[in-house]
Amino acid sequence: MNFTRREFLKISALSASTIFISTALNSCEESINDNFISVTFEHGVASGDPLSNKVILWTRATPKERLKDNEKFTINYEIAIDKNFKDIVRKGSVTTSKNRDYTIKIDVQNLQPATTYFYRFNSKEIYSPIGRTKTTPVGNVEKVKMAVFSCANFTNGYFNAYMEASKIEDLDVSLHLGDYIYEYGMYAEDDGKTPAYATKNAKNIGRVLPDNNNKECIALEDYRRRYALYHTDLGTQAIHAACPMIVVWDDHEIANDAYKNGAQNHQDDEGSWEKRVSAALQAYFEWLPIRSVKNRKEIYRSFNFGNLVSLHMLETRLNARSKQLSYLNYSSKDGSFDTQKFIDDILSPNQVLLGAKQLQWLQEKLQNSTATWQVLGQQILMAKMMLPAELLNPIGKLDYVQTKEEYNALIKQINTLLKELSSLKIKKHKGAILTQEEEQRLSTVLPYNLDAWDGYGYEREVIFNTVKTLGKNLVVLSGDTHNGWKNNLVDKNGDSIGVEFATASISSPGFEDYVNLDTVEKAINFEGALELLIDDLEYLNAMDRGFMVVTFTPTNTTSTWIYIANTDKTIYAVNQKRSKHISVNL
Repeated sequence: MNFTRREFLKISALSASTIFISTALNSCEESINDNFISVTFEHGVASGDPLSNKVILWTRATPKERLKDNEKFTINYEIAIDKNFKDIVRKGSVTTSKNRDYTIKIDVQNLQPATTYFYRFNSKEIYSPIGRTKTTPVGNVEKVKMAVFSCANFTNGYFNAYMEASKIEDLDVSLHLGDYIYEYGMYAEDDGKTPAYATKNAKNIGRVLPDNNNKECIALEDYRRRYALYHTDLGTQAIHAACPMIVVWDDHEIANDAYKNGAQNHQDDEGSWEKRVSAALQAYFEWLPIRSVKNRKEIYRSFNFGNLVSLHMLETRLNARSKQLSYLNYSSKDGSFDTQKFIDDILSPNQVLLGAKQLQWLQEKLQNSTATWQVLGQQILMAKMMLPAELLNPIGKLDYVQTKEEYNALIKQINTLLKELSSLKIKKHKGAILTQEEEQRLSTVLPYNLDAWDGYGYEREVIFNTVKTLGKNLVVLSGDTHNGWKNNLVDKNGDSIGVEFATASISSPGFEDYVNLDTVEKAINFEGALELLIDDLEYLNAMDRGFMVVTFTPTNTTSTWIYIANTDKTIYAVNQKRSKHISVNL
């Protein structure tokens, strides 16, 4: 498709952030004034949102000289079949300025399917690193391989999982399922002493937030600087340069436990919620290789990998999500719990996550796709994570402890309950007859995380029923929890609907930090207990940081969890003993 200048400007005006359209061998995507200046490419290069005939290319050109706010300068780009750039298929010039934080995005079109391309940027003989990208295939496809990431926390460690993934030569694409950045500052309080979330080791490992960006992100410049900081990580640059990335946000790109009208980590004295969301999303679209959309919140979109995989990326935070339910609202002063009201609210059509428009879109995509595998790329656990109710009380209290003694007492209580309940479950599996009280302890279960799909049961059942009715093969890819999971997806009738693979975090702390799993033995015992107690849970890693590699073929899907032995320095090792490999056949 060829665009006139008027049409191009119209598209740019509608875009969430400016993207240049590249269609010809030589192209200029604005009225170029050849204002080349000295720059650096210190934030690397990236590509994303690949289709069979186009892909987004990204970089940030940092000026070496001071410019006026609206002053534009020119950057060249080249795309080639070979990494030596002897066979160039596209080249041109684009401009950028402070108004878009000196970032550059080009939507390169008229490419060939299933083809690897190399790209780079330059100005005044200064060249960016070389990036590698790949378009999606069409027709019959024998294999699709994805690396899956979530939850990269700068202050808690180096992004070695990205670095390790970048070494996998046959990746078709990488997926980032959210929490690409964290919005927290260095301190939780204004006293400058109380560490914010996951910052207590930052000084020791050399990951302290810089002075000009060490407060909580609220304004546009805060988010821009945080993305710039994250893009200085060597692992981040390596994975972006290795293959195209498909991204979606979770909550920390904006604020913790975000929903449509607010967030747990947004207070009245921090200004307008909508203004904060607007700032966060502007920075997101500037700094990540995502194709722009008219409504920034509606980033749900699909990618087809021939006849093998249809990948549907969901938005579960800002567009429609109702405020999370809270157990406190169903508990009375005498200790009783209004179970029926709680269940009614969870299953209410008014407790929405996707919203009617996105839900209808997903149903239509599932119905119209003929691919072997229907894959949901999204943020939060979809499986039913039902724990014995008596465990939720001490687990919930962990968020409110004031002293180390209180914390240790709760951990002891949790471990005791896990041991007791696991023993009862084992006895039952072996055929022993339990007392009525023992049966009640096991059968009285509640979801442990109401921020996940467990707090939004109506839409989950709609999706499950759609998949079952259409006879689709469903794989759900999830992040958010910082731990590795394999779950079986089961509907309200007990019918199997599909499987869920959830990735560990890049560096954010998981259960090991929350419930004091300071040895592998403790972790294994904890994992085994939850695998026994949660009916739909098949595998859990509660201790290690890492990522997943998910491979699709016409007959099976395989998830390999790769764990990194350390994140406190850039020299790292892969924890082979804890890595896991699970295949699911058609």
